[in-house]
Amino acid sequence: MALVASDGVTTPSGGSTSDDYWRRPDTGDDTVADEPPAAPAATPPAGGPATGYSGPPPSVAPPAGWRPPVHLQPAPPRQLPPQDMADLDAAEQRSQRVTYGFGAAAGVVLLVLLCLLCSRVIF
Repeated sequence: MALVASDGVTTPSGGSTSDDYWRRPDTGDDTVADEPPAAPAATPPAGGPATGYSGPPPSVAPPAGWRPPVHLQPAPPRQLPPQDMADLDAAEQRSQRVTYGFGAAAGVVLLVLLCLLCSRVIF
């Protein structure tokens, strides 16, 4: 048995099985609640299988000239300018020196701040 709460939600009671919670409440008509309603009988199409699905519609091949004509041809790819490897290496070394310089300056500033904070705590 199941109890119906005031908000219409069915809650299980002590003497019910675990499946009673998921069953529909009784509607009062003479249909059995355990059986789903009977589906209408489908008539198979003429010449089709008895399952009710005759498969996808037949496909028709497109006509021979169905694609639009192409009038513009893309230009061939251009050549990239040659690279000066020695110049690239020199620029990379300069940027590496700048990076190390900023890192060293930041390290010195942090070391000075650490020394100042430690001197305030000790003295």
